[in-house]
Parts: sequence; structure tokens; C-alpha cells
Amino acid sequence: MTDQKRENKGSAWDPLVRVIDELPVGIAAVSKSGLVDYANPIGAAHAGFPADQDIIETDGRVFQVAQINVPMGPEVCHVRLSTDITEQRQLEDELFQRAFYDDLTGLPNRNMVERTVMSLAEMDDAAFELAIIDLDGFKQVNDHYGLSAANALLVKIVDRLSAELGTSDMLARVARDEFVLLRSPATEAGAVASDYQKYMSLLKKPFFIDGLEVLTSASIGVSVYPDHGETFEQLYSNADRAIYRIKDETKGSVRFFDPAFDDASNERMKLEQRLRLAVHDQRLCCAYQPKVDFGSGEVVGVEALLRWRDENGDIRPPGNFINMAIELGLMDEITHLVLAEIVASRGTIEAAFGANTSISINVAASQVEDPRFMAPFLENISETGIADRFMVEVTEEAFLLKSRFQTEVLPMIRETGARVSIDDFGTGYSSLSALSEITADEIKVDRSFITDIHKKPRSQSVLKAIESMAHALDMSIIVEGVETLDELNYLKGATGIQLAQGYYFAKPMLLDQFSKQTLLSGDLRAPPTPARVIPTRVSGTRSQ
Repeated sequence: MTDQKRENKGSAWDPLVRVIDELPVGIAAVSKSGLVDYANPIGAAHAGFPADQDIIETDGRVFQVAQINVPMGPEVCHVRLSTDITEQRQLEDELFQRAFYDDLTGLPNRNMVERTVMSLAEMDDAAFELAIIDLDGFKQVNDHYGLSAANALLVKIVDRLSAELGTSDMLARVARDEFVLLRSPATEAGAVASDYQKYMSLLKKPFFIDGLEVLTSASIGVSVYPDHGETFEQLYSNADRAIYRIKDETKGSVRFFDPAFDDASNERMKLEQRLRLAVHDQRLCCAYQPKVDFGSGEVVGVEALLRWRDENGDIRPPGNFINMAIELGLMDEITHLVLAEIVASRGTIEAAFGANTSISINVAASQVEDPRFMAPFLENISETGIADRFMVEVTEEAFLLKSRFQTEVLPMIRETGARVSIDDFGTGYSSLSALSEITADEIKVDRSFITDIHKKPRSQSVLKAIESMAHALDMSIIVEGVETLDELNYLKGATGIQLAQGYYFAKPMLLDQFSKQTLLSGDLRAPPTPARVIPTRVSGTRSQ
């Protein structure tokens, strides 16, 4: 509206005009002929906007344009409204980013994957793959190197994988150490297996973070639409079941979902129920394996090893059920049951092995980092009156990772008078230089270094280095897994080590499988015939 027209309207219109002029919305009245009859200041500034566009971006700002047709007698007045929605659009983009993308890596998140799966499923004849990439050992990396390094590792993993993706593939991060890869369309089986092997090989190569070499690997479970499910939940669940099977067998491999997993799942459910009942009915027991001073032939200690005597009387080694017990949250109760049996069997143990024999008991990594579990556990050891004969065996990560073990739990163990052993030394994330930070009483060298050591110069060098440093730090050393005379002869002739465990001397025995006469005869190589044992299903390892 021109100034002259405003004056002709009279003073009654002045307040309304002033209000319209101050509105944050552009308003312009356009006649049929295209002339602007009226425009407030913002509307006048936007007069040049194209009439056929709803969203206009210019000079870094975003405007929304709408038109209202107002009948005015025989004519129609076109009222154009223009609004600056820059901040609104930025907020919407930010909310969308938060809702559908991962802050750390910038990858799509679980919500975006679900939407994408729905879209792909709506396409005719669409076949695609959903793969879960689960990082192995990421918690240890996080604990050992810290949150910043762990986050940096995730970013480098994403960079490495993203460089190999196809144009229609989507990589998403759905959990702390878990990614989902959507591959569309699905490819031939041979090409699929080759591609996933390539991804695993990429992740096995070292990552360098702040000058540190960090190693990782991944397990990959794959499901295919529509054969293995028609919704995200079904596809994800079945890929996760494939991952579950990998971790029951061999980590760091690829597994496609198989409907036969249903049978295995049913069997697992039955096994879980049986294990819960076994714990409730206290049908778990211990087998004891001697620790031998092979110089003198004396038994200096025994290690209590968990066994499950099932309802048929068969003995199951821990490889059949220990991971399940951890997953079911049964380990605290089981560890207390083990300690209770040791105490109840003290007389038999002393009669067979001697009154000064040490007794080793294994404690899970998750337990030794938890003062709430360890405090009552150590109190029970203290109440036995022979705490100084107990050796608490923990893995080396407990000493080296940034956990509560070193600062809170280890002083509690020392206060009871019990001793500490580093179990399976050499298989964790430590280096020999890290020994200087350890205040253990004993180092147990893992059997992987001892098997055929007389044929392995590299293992010989490692063992000598461990022995030298353990001696310098005033820690005793014992080797596990001695099974042949050649291995024993090497230890006798080439090292100063005196203590060992292994099948060459004695297998783990239940209390009713050994006698005082047999053990005191010095013939540890010929224990009584053991009860029938269910073989372990853990690939590549011997169950203790």
C-alpha cells in the first residue's frame, strides 16, 4: 500500500497498519494484474521471490512462501506470505541428526537402519543382507587405553570400513561396539563370503592411536531378506543369533543365519535350565590338579577346577558351561559354592597332599573388579583360618587395565593374608615391561608357550624373559600344560623353573578318584581311572 493510499484510509487504520508492518512475516497483496497493492516492509523485501516456489534459499537464509486467495467482490486478491524459517530448519536438521545419526562417527544409527529396512522391504523383488559386525575385545581396549583412545579406534574402524563399501551399502553404528551393514541388493553367496572376509581382514590390521598399536578383530553374523525375516527385528535377531553361534565356537569369523539354529536354541534353553537347577541343587563340584615341584617330586599345591556332575552322573568340564554361567549371572553363586566345597573337603585334601599344601581358586575377571563380590568372598576365606594357604588366581588384565582391582580389591586380598597368582600369563593384553607394575606372588605361564617348547625357539626366548623378570621382581613362576617328557626335560635342562602343572604329572581328579597311598607313592603319572567326562565343545582349547 502506498503512502497516499494509507493516508486516504484515515487514522482508524493507522494502528492496524503499524502492527502489520511490525510482523516478522512478509505480507504482500497482489492484484489480478500482478501489481502490489500493499506490502509491509518484509513483504516488500521479498517481492522478487518467484511466485511458483514454496521454499526459497538465498543469501544463506531459507524462506517459506505461501499464497492465500481472498475474494474481493468480482476480483480475487492474492495475499502472499513469506516467512524466514532458517532457524526452524536448522533445529529440524539438528533434531533429525540426533534422532537418526551417531554423534561420534556420523554414521546412521539404529533408527535410520530400521527406516531403511522398511523402505527396502517395500521394493518389489528386493533381496538384501543385514550383517552385524561385533567388535571382539573392545571392552578391554576401552579399559586399558581409556575412553578417548577407544573412541578414536571406533572412528578409524569406520574410516577403514567405509572406504570399502559399495554405492548402495549402508554402514550404521547401533551400539557401543556393534555396527550394522546393509548390503543392497544381495549378492551371490561366494561374493558375499569373500566380501565379509575382506572386512574382517581389514579389522585385524593394527590401528595406531596416539603412538600406540591397538589390535582388534570382529565377528560377523548375516541374515538375508526375505529368507531370514521380513522386518528389521527379525533380520537383526537372526543375525545376532549367528553372532551368538560364532562366540560359542570361534570368534573372529563370519556366520550366516541358519534355520537349524532354532534346534540349537531349544537345546541351549534346556541346558540353561539344567545348569540353573544344578546350581540350585549344588551339583557342581571340584576336581583338583596338583602343582608339582618336579625337582623334589613333591606336591606343593592343588588347583580347584570347576566341574558339573549332571543328573546322569556324567562330569562336564567348564568349557561346556562356564560362558553360559557368566551370561546367566550365576558365577558369584558358583564361586561361593566352590569355596564352600574346598572348605568342606579340607581334611581329604590335607590327608592326600599334606597340611601345608596351597589351594588355588579361580575368580572370573568380572568378579575381581567388583569389591561388592570380593569383600564377602575374602571374608569367607579369612574365616577358614588358613587364608595364607589360599592362592587367588586372576587373569593378567586385572592388573593392567584401569579397574578397581589394583586400587581396592588387591589391598583387601593382602589384608586377609591370601596370595595372588596371574593365570594364563602371556595370553592377555600385557607386555613383559608391564610386569614391573604387578605385585603378584606367582605367575602361571600359559600352556601355549609350553606345548612342544623343545621345538620352538621363540617360545623358549619368551619363557626365559618371563623367568628372568619374575625372578627380579621376587615372584615365583609355574608353567601350565606340561604333557610330555620332552617338555619336562627342556624345563629341567634349560630353565631354573621348578614348579609345573600338567597331564604328565596328573590330570584333575575328583576327591573320590585319588587316595593317600597313590599320591604319596610319588607316582603322579598314573592316577586312578577317571569318571566318564563329557568332552568340551570349545574349539581349539583343552578344558581344564
